[in-house]
Amino acid sequence: MEEKIEKIKQQLQSHHYKLTPQREATVRVLLENEEDHLSAEDVYLLVKEKAPEIGLATVYRTLELLSELRIIHKMNFGDGVARYDLRDDNAEHHHHHLVCMNCGTVDEIFEDLLEGMEQRVHNDYNFTILDHRLTFYGICKRCIDKVKIDDFK
Repeated sequence: MEEKIEKIKQQLQSHHYKLTPQREATVRVLLENEEDHLSAEDVYLLVKEKAPEIGLATVYRTLELLSELRIIHKMNFGDGVARYDLRDDNAEHHHHHLVCMNCGTVDEIFEDLLEGMEQRVHNDYNFTILDHRLTFYGICKRCIDKVKIDDFK
């Protein structure tokens, strides 16, 4: 984790920002919960445990800054709540998501499903894609036997 903190510190410094204690607490919460897609409020509640003096506005500003600097992804899964996910430096693109419309869980797909599509868009439209995101909405394997699919159509 310390390597990742140092890398984020360098990314901030390259844009003339400092890794303040409040920003570091926020980054640590994101790193400790990488498998989750935390909302700003989720991050705030977890940061507050580490740094009780931190305010919600500070967490929001930190998340917005990290998003603007492309250190984290800001996502919305259709529920009106922004969620945050750390970028994977080793991945060419952001991973994809499967959102269950019954229980709300979000599963991840780390395979790049759109490689051929990107090439086609580039060739057909002379458009250079820098990144993409793909979210599928449906019923997860945990819920499929408990619901009627027709209720969601």
